[in-house]
Amino acid sequence: MTDREAAVVAAVPKQLLTGGQWRDAEGGATFEVRDPSTGALLCEVADATPADGVAALDAAVAAQAEFAAMSPRDRADILTRAFELLHERIDDLALLMTLEMGKPLAEAKGEITYAAEFFRHFAGEATRISGGYQTAPAGGARFLIAKQPVGPCLLITPWNFPMAMGTRKIGPAIAAGCTSVIKPAQQTPLSMLALGQILLEAGLPAGVVNIVTCHNSGEVMEPLIRSGKARKLSFTGSTKVGKILLEQSADKVLRTSMELGGNAPFIVFEDADLEEAVAGALAAKMRNMGEACTAANRIYVHESIADAFGQRLAEQMGGMTVGRGTEEGVKVGPLIDQAAQDKVTELVADAVDRGAQVVTGGSAPEGEGYFFTPTVLTGVSPDARMGSEEIFGPVAAITPFSTEEEVVAAANDTPYGLVAYVFTNDLRRSLRVAETLETGMVGLNQGVVSNPAAPFGGVKESGLGREGGDTGIEEFLETKYIGVALA
Repeated sequence: MTDREAAVVAAVPKQLLTGGQWRDAEGGATFEVRDPSTGALLCEVADATPADGVAALDAAVAAQAEFAAMSPRDRADILTRAFELLHERIDDLALLMTLEMGKPLAEAKGEITYAAEFFRHFAGEATRISGGYQTAPAGGARFLIAKQPVGPCLLITPWNFPMAMGTRKIGPAIAAGCTSVIKPAQQTPLSMLALGQILLEAGLPAGVVNIVTCHNSGEVMEPLIRSGKARKLSFTGSTKVGKILLEQSADKVLRTSMELGGNAPFIVFEDADLEEAVAGALAAKMRNMGEACTAANRIYVHESIADAFGQRLAEQMGGMTVGRGTEEGVKVGPLIDQAAQDKVTELVADAVDRGAQVVTGGSAPEGEGYFFTPTVLTGVSPDARMGSEEIFGPVAAITPFSTEEEVVAAANDTPYGLVAYVFTNDLRRSLRVAETLETGMVGLNQGVVSNPAAPFGGVKESGLGREGGDTGIEEFLETKYIGVALA
């Protein structure tokens, strides 16, 4: 590490945040955080035990009533101050994220900006929580409808967007008046610890946000889920883990939000603007090195333009510089770990064995770090593994199609339904296809759908509930009906 990199890492707390205090894990246990571009050790952070998790949840429970009584304006002011601090420290926060997660600095800065917007958005939502007043149909009573915080929350975030996935959950929780325990992914705890430091500086009361870092999430979080003390679980991660958490949540009937796996189809019709479609594919495929649940996983291109599309996309992807995200001009950083690199390698080999052609890339480069060369495959068979498994890497898998009916059926032939992308200049077709696709979100002639002001989430096995938009805060509110007799 350079001196500046070492200083940025050193400035971040490495302990657990419980009840407004930074403290060591029980027994002083720690785990390592490493740079995926080199494998080098960055630091060690506290490795929580189940007892540490219980202490964090107890702190959230103890703070709940007082925080729920705080005025919406005061909660909004805290979020606004945190928004400002994120922007003031964007350079250091971006570097920290690049070091622990690998994405290039420019992308990391973009994520900090995106993450901050959730705080600004939900600062506004905090002051717009509303209920209702209604005359009973028979006329003799009135119905008062109130919205109240759901209570202490458990928030579990992934490694691929370590800051934004935190603010997307913490923002509405604070706005609604909920306390929380948040557990970041073990690969990327530093961004969340830095965010906890910022929230305290912004004036967040002790115990409102508690941070538990650990290498064994299940061991620490399951007792909290089953305890009955928490009233809400919000999880972003794989569908496999999400199903386990849903089973655990059933024990105490926890309210849940689940943003799970994706298998996004990216459809390019013959009348699409080819340059626009290629640019959209780059955005949908290469954001975060392809390590995104919204990444274009199955690229369907009309047979009349499939070759031209594949060549142009290969030219763009083949020209991207691969390297450590801190280096000038790097566009593609490392994958998160060895397991991720191995999986992408296996998926590419499987597709090639089933007849796909490698137009560019196709392998992991020699040397240290968990890199994979940007890859374009054409003629990918529908039965290739990458047609049903998330690639989570910089691999564009192109399959030709001939008719609208055929491609919509193929796009919907998956248990997942997070997002789909459609490129066409036919207005009727765009609306017809968008309405038929079984996904929670659709990008029409655009390769990015994420926006703090829009409801993010999927259907089928891609999740439950929505984050962001004016619906995001509803996930952290309960509706209470109060009947009032007039006579």
